[in-house]
Amino acid sequence: MAKPILKWAGGKRQIIDAITEAFPPSEEIGSYHEPFFGGGAVFFEEGYKYEAGSINDVNKRLINLYRIIQDSDKKERLIEILQEDLKPPDSEPVSGEFDDARNYYYQQREIFNKRPRGESFDEVKEAALLIYLNITCFNGLYRENQSGEFNVPWNHSNPDWDRSSRIEEAHNLFQGVTINCGDYQYVTDSDQVSPGDLVYFDPPYDTDSDSSSFDQYHFEPFDKEDQWQLRDTADKLVEQGVDVVISNAPSVMDIYTDERYDIRPIGARRSINSDGTDRGEVQEVVITTVDEPRVKKEESKKVKEIKN
Repeated sequence: MAKPILKWAGGKRQIIDAITEAFPPSEEIGSYHEPFFGGGAVFFEEGYKYEAGSINDVNKRLINLYRIIQDSDKKERLIEILQEDLKPPDSEPVSGEFDDARNYYYQQREIFNKRPRGESFDEVKEAALLIYLNITCFNGLYRENQSGEFNVPWNHSNPDWDRSSRIEEAHNLFQGVTINCGDYQYVTDSDQVSPGDLVYFDPPYDTDSDSSSFDQYHFEPFDKEDQWQLRDTADKLVEQGVDVVISNAPSVMDIYTDERYDIRPIGARRSINSDGTDRGEVQEVVITTVDEPRVKKEESKKVKEIKN
């Protein structure tokens, strides 16, 4: 098991076992595809084990980081910047409204936001800044305003932030993997996915649902209509002989009523939330089209308990 590079809202590290139990047996999986990659917890846990497939995310700066890591020369420069250029000041905080580390954070955040402002930027420096900001910002949250600017405030003054070993490991795992940046529907609109492959969808929660507040990391919403379009994409994949597994909120269960979809309830603890008191257990569901998953489906009455 490899470790993700970033902490990411909606990450699935705590429920990976429940997700992979809905996968086909390992020997029956061709290539693995993850169209809503985010922090990539499931890929780093298991997805890398199969024939080189694809990953994707709509967040351009996130995908830029992964492409930098995939490239040998750029990966080396990324590590160099992190080790030599971006370490926060080592001095003790000074008196006054801000300490040195806090001022430094906001300076780097301004540089990171060059892309959405239409200014020229260094793609490797931007990737390094994404890692730096992710570790030093409030609660590891990634959030964009309506202009696409990262706007999370500072939190840590002197964190343990070295990611060199994780970057090296991710570099090795990304070799041969197609890294896309765009719409998740590439899985049906391109030749990247073949019969016998597995596609794992981890979409943003329905923005109309109460559970969506901690899972918004891009300025464009993902609403109920988008959830229906995702179901249509899943239908197309199944018709092409591709296995599909989806993790989502219970609010989408009325979308997946066709008998080809088995729904499994699970619990998930919120790891990122602006309110520290609101990190209790949240019910999620795993939806699978796999005929013979690794672990049999739980009793259907438990699904009805969530719906009611």
